[in-house]
Amino acid sequence: MLERSLIKALGPLVGGHNLLTDQADCWPYGYDNSRRHALPDAVVFGTDHGQILELVRFCNHHRIALTPRGRGTGTTGATVPVQAGIVLTLERMDRIKALDPANRIMIVEPGVTNQAAQDIAGEQGFFWPPDPTSAAYCSIGGNLAYNSAGPRAIKYGTPRENTLALRAITGAGEEIKTGAQTSKGVVGLDLTRLLVGSEGILAIITEATLKLTPLPESKRTLQAIYADVESAACAVSSIMAQPMAPYALEFMDGQAMEMIRGYTQTDLPADAGALLMIEVDGAQACIEAAAKTVAKAARVSGCLRIVTADSEREVNELWATRKALSPALRNVAPNKINEDVVVPVSRMAELIGGLQELSRSYDIPIVNFGHAGNGNIHVNLLVDTEHEVQIKAAEKCLDEVFSLVLKLQGTLSGEHGIGLVKRDFVDREIDPQTLDLMRGIKRQFDPNGILNPDKVFPLV
Repeated sequence: MLERSLIKALGPLVGGHNLLTDQADCWPYGYDNSRRHALPDAVVFGTDHGQILELVRFCNHHRIALTPRGRGTGTTGATVPVQAGIVLTLERMDRIKALDPANRIMIVEPGVTNQAAQDIAGEQGFFWPPDPTSAAYCSIGGNLAYNSAGPRAIKYGTPRENTLALRAITGAGEEIKTGAQTSKGVVGLDLTRLLVGSEGILAIITEATLKLTPLPESKRTLQAIYADVESAACAVSSIMAQPMAPYALEFMDGQAMEMIRGYTQTDLPADAGALLMIEVDGAQACIEAAAKTVAKAARVSGCLRIVTADSEREVNELWATRKALSPALRNVAPNKINEDVVVPVSRMAELIGGLQELSRSYDIPIVNFGHAGNGNIHVNLLVDTEHEVQIKAAEKCLDEVFSLVLKLQGTLSGEHGIGLVKRDFVDREIDPQTLDLMRGIKRQFDPNGILNPDKVFPLV
């Protein structure tokens, strides 16, 4: 616990109106969407680069753990202050500092929400490609910390591909600038891509230059239903093998479809085993041909039907099936375990088949959906986290889920990150020599280990 004298010194340093010290006030800042919690000694509201620089130097001098956070939508415990200390929340740094349509860039502070950035860019005919499900609430800083992408990543890439430059403060209290405001540049090492996805263990991002993309003239939405997962996986490979890249390619397995049937009215066929939501975008003059090309690729053996929306109402009706899944999951299993994993697209059917076997073996319902175009599947174990026996079974099951993913040449996370939840599994994927190199990079950026301690790497 922080000494009273240190807490008292924080007021003049960061501004008394930017400081919380009462336990009741600090409590909400000790958790994220993983539902894990640890109480910080104090919470500081970041307001600008200079204030944060002084705070980092203060924490370095006194060896105080400093946990940066956005709006707490992450699911891996990456913003839980496990060593107490100070939580630095960046939610008040929500200024869009520049919008430059001529150069297709936007400069933002980390507290700007994804939706706010999209709205401002949209007024000028642009968008920022990353589109997490929580876009209305999550912050750009959080998107960068986790490299959070969403459905559009299949065509437009993740934050790493759509961030040109950063301004940041390292754990050592040093100011750095990375990248450039141009789309090409090879001067020096690519520290921008290093910081994006580093979950706040190396530096605190205080400003980001985002690469914008022109809004497409038109979109078409298709829904394809298959007899089984193998047919849907074959369709995904077929779609991704032809030149017309879809804008989104979302997947739901039979268990997810069954859950939707029990939650809402739907016309899903009784014999349906998998569903794909497909969107294509592009020039108005080419959109019909693009939709037909993708539909043709999706029409593989085992395809039960493909429906193309011809109006906004029909688009909403097709997406209603997918949108019904999240509330259905919350209704059935409010404390479910949700992990995002990635496997090569060609091995997606093997993954789903293996998960079905684990579901039967552990008597745990497993619902799978996600971004099929890049093999990023959200695996939902429907357990009651208040039930000790179920939790023990789920822990063993989850262990085997990760083993299955790695056996299929996959990776443990596609966009949710590592944080606390997956930390102890990382050395299964990354060899000791590479982990040592990564820990060395952490020490170079943060020699006293104050930034977001005990995250990402297995404890030694």
